[in-house]
Amino acid sequence: MRVRDRLPLAALLAVLLVIPAAAAAAVSNATDGPSVGATVDTGSAIVQLQLDPLSTAAPSRPPKGKKIDFDSATVKSYRALLSAQRNDFKQWLRANAPNAKVTGEFDISLNAVAVKLNGETLGTVASAPQVRTAQYEGLYYPIALGDPDLDLIRASEAWAAAGGGPADAGAGVKVAILDTGIDITHPCFSDAGYAPQTQLGDRTFTNNKVIVAKVFNNKTPSRGYTAEAIQEHGTHVSGTVACNFGTAATVDGVAIPHPISGVAPRALLGNYNIFPGDDGNARSEDILNALEAAYADGFDVVNMSLGGGAQGFQDLLTIAVDDLDQAGMVSAVAAGNSGPGLFTVESPGSAARALTAGAATVGHFIAAPITTVDGSFPGVAGAFGTVSSDLTAPLAVIPGPGANGLSLACSALTADLSGKIAMVARGSCTFSTKIRNAQAAGAIAAIVSNNVAGDGIAMGQDGTANQPTIPAYMVSLSDGGGVKLADGTAVTIGAGQAYFVTGNDDFMASFSSQGPTDVDFRVKPDVVAPGVNVLSSIPHQFCATPPCFAFFQGTSMATPHLAGSAAVVEWAHPTWTSAQVRSAIVNTADVGTLKKYTGTALETKVNVIGAGRENLLSAVGAKVALDPVSVSFGAVPSGSGQTRTFDVQVSDLTGAGGTYAVSVGAGGGGVAYSVSPSTLSLGANGTATVTVTMSADKGAAPGGHQARLTIAGAAHAAVYTLVK
Repeated sequence: MRVRDRLPLAALLAVLLVIPAAAAAAVSNATDGPSVGATVDTGSAIVQLQLDPLSTAAPSRPPKGKKIDFDSATVKSYRALLSAQRNDFKQWLRANAPNAKVTGEFDISLNAVAVKLNGETLGTVASAPQVRTAQYEGLYYPIALGDPDLDLIRASEAWAAAGGGPADAGAGVKVAILDTGIDITHPCFSDAGYAPQTQLGDRTFTNNKVIVAKVFNNKTPSRGYTAEAIQEHGTHVSGTVACNFGTAATVDGVAIPHPISGVAPRALLGNYNIFPGDDGNARSEDILNALEAAYADGFDVVNMSLGGGAQGFQDLLTIAVDDLDQAGMVSAVAAGNSGPGLFTVESPGSAARALTAGAATVGHFIAAPITTVDGSFPGVAGAFGTVSSDLTAPLAVIPGPGANGLSLACSALTADLSGKIAMVARGSCTFSTKIRNAQAAGAIAAIVSNNVAGDGIAMGQDGTANQPTIPAYMVSLSDGGGVKLADGTAVTIGAGQAYFVTGNDDFMASFSSQGPTDVDFRVKPDVVAPGVNVLSSIPHQFCATPPCFAFFQGTSMATPHLAGSAAVVEWAHPTWTSAQVRSAIVNTADVGTLKKYTGTALETKVNVIGAGRENLLSAVGAKVALDPVSVSFGAVPSGSGQTRTFDVQVSDLTGAGGTYAVSVGAGGGGVAYSVSPSTLSLGANGTATVTVTMSADKGAAPGGHQARLTIAGAAHAAVYTLVK
């Protein structure tokens, strides 16, 4: 879309007063490949022991809607029993695997220990009589690739519907951020006007807004790690969750013409730093320690904008997420940046009870004008050079197989680009590679055409040596076609930047990971939120004139929209269980709004969009909750001709009950669905069960078969079967 003029201030303010801060990224938008592939640490393991943890064991699990009572004599007694089992296991280790050392112990989300193997085999450790299962520790990474307004998820309307003012939304709810830390010097996290709070951890990095600062990393003693926000990711994520209402923002010297806000601006935050210093990965042990600490510290919601390799339904980190949900803590988790493509959802977003976020575009950004004979097009700067004064030079279009018929510039360019502005396409290799190759051929600047629908994004460096130094900008896919027409003529890249609003909203991000999950083939993500060009806070050291803000992209940026939404729903409905909060957000999502990343056609695949794009106003006003939030019949062997049933528990959220028509889509391709009963009556705060039946013909077509379960006027859920 060509943008000739930015919107006038009055029009922008009429759209919405506040904008959601976005999910930040520790890793920049350096490449078009998947997010950093998670590996495992074969030198350490998480060992799950036989007894159930506090969150799920009968003697200690909390009543519905409550938290574990750690002061209860019964809970203390059972906790001592768990401790005794861990001691028995440690004694077994000393006798049978003497080199292995226990480095961490858990009893809330998992009854487990972390073990440094020191040459002992995983099989030996797993053979202990106290052990249920053992897995190598996974390595997890911040998921980042960065807002239009909170209008997209109807946040300001939700605040009003919940009965509070916008500056109060989320008050009293505590959200733990498992990430790279939070910069409390940023105005998004000023505690002016907040009541005194009990502050935990390193008080150097806490105030009455960010009330916890703790570090979880096994290298902390040797490297002197603190909870300080050295990287950008955690501060950006935190701003999307709970940046103070009405915070003024400037990006690269351009004032954003409206104040911004987090989704739950009055929520309290906890800095659980699992990526301290410049450390780029966290082990399962670090994450489990942080999760259990957050729960024990009384947090209601946790945000995990991170991902790693999924290990099926026995993935211990996903089990921990499921257990904590049942014990009263909502976990918002990124689906991952490994899309496009099915079966790319990452752990722990693959957890059944995770509130898992997919990412879509928001149509606003900061850009410089790129002027050709045909008009002016916005070019988005990133981590590369920019022009200090207007630059005019001939445009050299490099032809190739990429978007708009342009070269991908992933190998050396043979054309002489001396004194010219090179134009290439996004795709296949890192932006650093493309721009470096253009510079090596003599180009004095580079323009990169996007290869997916939506706007341009801020390109990031790949961390290699000898980064290119020429100015570089990205234009949208549609604008790339217009700029290309100026091949061989003078083009001017303007030094002045401006804020643009384009309306390029709700395109699915190409990188957004997709389901189904492996092994049990459940629908993921659960729901989609803004995740491309998300505006939020970053630490003070990342701009010339603090306070600092930036546009980031990634499912990392979508996740804190869900965490903030969970905080608002809990604020509005403090008696709802974690499962009911998740369902309210997932099962009231907007349908028919998300578009394919390749163009304007609607995206309808449930393993791309989940239940749809979140609508916080609908979530706050939810009438019923579904558990689970989606229906999966798993894999059906082709030609088997099977019939299966699946029960969904429906609970009343209104306190008054109601009667609802129940229906399910017919299916197709040899797979049919039906539901019983067709009418559901719920008493006040009551529950009932609906049964969905799937019938697959022997000749059912291979592949995914989907439908939608609808509790009329109240909720909807994705239904999925995979024929293999």
